This record gives sequence, C-alpha cells and structure tokens, in this order.
Amino acid sequence: MRDLLPDDSEDATLIGRLASDDGPIPVAVLDGRVWDLSGATPTVADLLAKLEPSEALPAGRDLGPLDDLDLAAAWDPEGPGRLLAPIDLQCVKAAGVTFAVSALERVIEERARGDAGEAARFRGVILDRIGSDLRALRPGSLEAMRLKEMLIHEGAWSQYLEVAIGPDAEVFTKAPVLSSVGSRSYVGIRSDSSWNNPEPEVVMVADPQGRARGAALGNDVNLRDIEGRSALLLGKAKDNNASAALGPFIRLFDASFTLDHVRNAEVSLTIEGEDNFRLEGRSNMAQISRDPLELIGQAIGKHHQYPDGFVLYLGTMFAPVEDREHEGRGFTHKIGDTVSVSTPKLGTLVNKVVLCEDAPPWTYGISSLFRDLARRALVSA
Repeated sequence: MRDLLPDDSEDATLIGRLASDDGPIPVAVLDGRVWDLSGATPTVADLLAKLEPSEALPAGRDLGPLDDLDLAAAWDPEGPGRLLAPIDLQCVKAAGVTFAVSALERVIEERARGDAGEAARFRGVILDRIGSDLRALRPGSLEAMRLKEMLIHEGAWSQYLEVAIGPDAEVFTKAPVLSSVGSRSYVGIRSDSSWNNPEPEVVMVADPQGRARGAALGNDVNLRDIEGRSALLLGKAKDNNASAALGPFIRLFDASFTLDHVRNAEVSLTIEGEDNFRLEGRSNMAQISRDPLELIGQAIGKHHQYPDGFVLYLGTMFAPVEDREHEGRGFTHKIGDTVSVSTPKLGTLVNKVVLCEDAPPWTYGISSLFRDLARRALVSA
C-alpha cells in the first residue's frame, strides 16, 4: 500500500475510508499508521464540516501500519478491495473544458459526431484556425471575446469554446453521493461505447462553506463517442456505474501541502493493457485556464449550497490521440486496462477497466450508511 501514498507521506495528513464488516470507517493516515476516526466523527463529510483548517484531528483508535492491513485490490483473487473512495456524503461535481487542449478535443468530438476517424481529419482543420491562442487567454476577458467573434465569423465556434473562454465555467454533477470508487477498484465503461478514455484530474475537496480543505486524485471516465453525438448526452457519457474514481486519500491543506502545490502539480497517467499496449501522458495544472478557487466559486454561492460539502474534479488537458490499433482511430480503452493516475504530493490512484455492467453493482446508498451508523450508535437524533 505504500506505493499509493504521497512521496512525502510522513508530512501529510491523509483522510480516507476503509470498508469493514460493520460499514465504512473514516480514517486518518499519519506517518504510515492508520487511525479509526469513527468514534469521533461518523463520516468524512462531518469531519470536514466541523474541523477548522488549523485544528488538530480528533483522537482515533490505532489500527496499525497501513502496510499490515488486508487491503487487496478488487481484482485480486485473494480478497475484495477494502480501500473506499475517501468521500461519503459530499456531492460529486466536475468542471469541464478547463484546459486549452481539452477544449479543442471537445470541439473535435462535437464536429466528428462521435466518429474517431472523422475526428483525426477535423483536428487538423480546427488547429489551423485556432492555433495556440487559447492557451494565453483569460476566460471572459476582452481578448477572449474578440477571439469568439472571429471564430463565429470563421464558422468554427462551438458550445465547448463558450465555456473554455467565456465567463462561465462548465460545472456539472459527475456522480451520485456514495457512488464513487476508490483506488484498487474497477472503473466502468459502457458496452455501447467504442471511443472512450480516462481523464486524470486533481479533485478539490470543499466544506459546506465552500472553503478548499484538501485535494485528491480522480479519474473522470469519459465516453467520447456518446458525448460527441450531443452535449445533451453528457449524463449518459459521464454518470455510469463505476465511472467516478477518487483517491487514494484526501490530503488536507497545511504547511506541507498548499493550494500552490495544486496549482503547479504535474499529474501523470499510465495505461497498461493486457495486449501489452502502454500509454503515458501528463497534465500540468499550471496550464489550467481557471484557478481552482475560481472553479469552486462557480460551483457554490447564493445560487447553490452543499450542506455536506462537495468535491470538484478540476478537468484535464490529457486527450489521447495516439492510435491504439487502427490508423486514424485514436485511443480507446480495452477491458483489462490498468489506469494509474499519480502526482508526488497526492500519491497514486489505480483502477482496472471493465464494462459498467460487469463492475460490482452500486448497492450501498445513504439509507444503508445511516442504518449502519445507527446500529453502531455513531449517530443520534
């Protein structure tokens, strides 16, 4: 399990969840040891709502070294995965088209109508018209609006460019509460999708007041052919069984980990297929077009509140165009792909790809959680 931890884990305050026979347990990982926090706080959402940024964690029960716990991967025949997504009652939100590269790819998806071959042709056309102007633009600025007018005149405007360079970010609900999967769990793609990819991202964790409290890694599994047919199919493309991976832990902000570490993080992605295919990519958060705090501010405010807090996937610049099998068809997942998302300050999120219908079904919801908490006398009226 040490391979999942940040490089400087001895200095990190990590929050997570473990499965147990009695139900999920919120835990802290401090210098390699795991502490059961359930006696002091029933949920991670409750912990972040009550714990002030400068306050010490509540006392927990020592469960021993992380390496000594039985935390097998979901695909390990010796036992089920026991490391859960590190959030529970928080709403799961996502921001899209926050990098210039992903903005271009969304335009390409839209114009190609989900056809990967047509996408290769149109990619050259749209790059000729737009060039690299998007990378230097501040969304909503006068320069951005001038570029918008030019693109409309050229017939190359898109609703994706509206959220890439316009004043309003794309913020949507990625997954239902408690449906996220953790590290060493399966992630799912639909059987009716033939063009899809992972989206390695940093995920901000905010409390009910909208304060940024920490961050984790995420894989916003993306079905490019379905969303490419119509942006109105975003829910079908994004919200499916095992489609939101998050983890391995939340790292709380403190002196050793600040917002500037998020702003400058380089997120690495490795895909390893059972066909010996290997793909590597990187996303540099310094190239994001909107600051993480701006994106949080667009997700919460007088128009929208989150009494249990929320998490926000910040988007990705990773848009794989390398051909996996057929020339001009680009990358798409195959069943059995192992996807690793990592950055030194947050550790590594590892998942394996299956069809959504073959992933473990999501059966543990809010009512199940509160029945377990009541049985363990961790909540009261």
